[in-house]
Amino acid sequence: MAVRTTWKIAHSCGHEVTHNLSDRPADRPADRRAGFARWLEGRDCTDCWKAARDLDTESKEAWIAAKRVEEQQVAAEWAEQFDMPPLDGPEKALAWGERSRHQLVTAAYSALVSEGTWDEADWAVLEDKIRTVGRAGWWIDQRDAEGSDLPELLDAATSDDTGTENQFR
Repeated sequence: MAVRTTWKIAHSCGHEVTHNLSDRPADRPADRRAGFARWLEGRDCTDCWKAARDLDTESKEAWIAAKRVEEQQVAAEWAEQFDMPPLDGPEKALAWGERSRHQLVTAAYSALVSEGTWDEADWAVLEDKIRTVGRAGWWIDQRDAEGSDLPELLDAATSDDTGTENQFR
């Protein structure tokens, strides 16, 4: 008697699909084909699974887009409140640069002033230096930096070691 290789599965989504399970071992006493067939019955068919996955991807993309709009609005309000100059660079990098600048500068304020030993006078000096770095790409490049590292990063960005004009303005 030949060992069964095809199984008609009634999936949990309601669809019936014939599956060829010949690539699964049919060793006894625990027939792996039969066990896999039982497992498949508790799952959606491939088409329904893919459709659900695509919906999840679309909802995730929509969530990310909404989150970016919210972050951009907060960054723009912050930049206006603290009189930050607009950034320079390619159009597609400007919004990202503004969000990166906002996130790094607010993290630095938290680390250095709120939780650290700096006072508002110390911060005002750093804030003036922040305004001198106007290239969106620089802020994007620093997006993973620790807030407490911002003074050192700004010192390096604004130093004129080469004798040329500041390339970040």
